[in-house]
Amino acid sequence: MKYIIAALILSGPAFAEICPDPPDHTDALSKLINKVKEAPGEYEARLLSNEMWGLWADAPDQHAQELLDEGMSRREAYDFAGALVALNALVEYCPDYAEGYNQRAFVNFLRQDYEAALPDLERAVALSPRHIAALTGQALTLAALQRNGEAALVLRAALKMNPWLSERNLLPVLEATEQEL
Repeated sequence: MKYIIAALILSGPAFAEICPDPPDHTDALSKLINKVKEAPGEYEARLLSNEMWGLWADAPDQHAQELLDEGMSRREAYDFAGALVALNALVEYCPDYAEGYNQRAFVNFLRQDYEAALPDLERAVALSPRHIAALTGQALTLAALQRNGEAALVLRAALKMNPWLSERNLLPVLEATEQEL
């Protein structure tokens, strides 16, 4: 059964050989970042963050959306192998879509394969420099790799865009140890 699902995911529709450009949500993301900076509290900031997730998870076309949804669904079910099959297919199909890399990195982070997660996070941030979740994931991954100075720098960049991130509480710990390492 696993091989049938993988074959279906990898085959995709015959007409979907070339992934279109990812949707341009630049203006909407800018507005959300400005709003989250001014949010009166953590609850309001989380609502705005959820809207950002909606933008990042808006795949370039239906086939890409199906791959993303399949990968995320399998990740949520702790089927990391199945999630990687879907997300590998997504990254191969849409190499310019940041969320494919971010989600694949998240699966590898959950698997505690931080060395595999880091290049995907770097690629996601290169494609989408204001992808706050990818920046946060990169900071957490760097911290897991005991690269606290780098983690602090990346987390500071994410916090400039969203000062309400729950990971903000990690910054003092990173800063306290970044000189030691």
